[in-house]
Amino acid sequence: METIENHRNYQRARRRVKCIKGFYYNLFAYLFVIPILAWINLRTTDFYWVAFPALTWGFGLLMQGMEAFGYNPFLGKNWEERKIREFMEQKEF
Repeated sequence: METIENHRNYQRARRRVKCIKGFYYNLFAYLFVIPILAWINLRTTDFYWVAFPALTWGFGLLMQGMEAFGYNPFLGKNWEERKIREFMEQKEF
């Protein structure tokens, strides 16, 4: 029984690390690409269109970071794990 629990914990930790790693890759790409787009924008036109990709990608990055680090202001901390335990304890589920 203990080895099964250890395996589950390892798998959960592995998924979490993979999620955090994906967030950092996306953050690096954002910090690399947005300044290039801003430079292109300033060199080509007077309309500041770079704000649209910066804001939309930034919002997506924010959501990904919140998920990766386990922050959810809407449902509370560890809400998902509490619900999983609740369903696992129910006999009729």
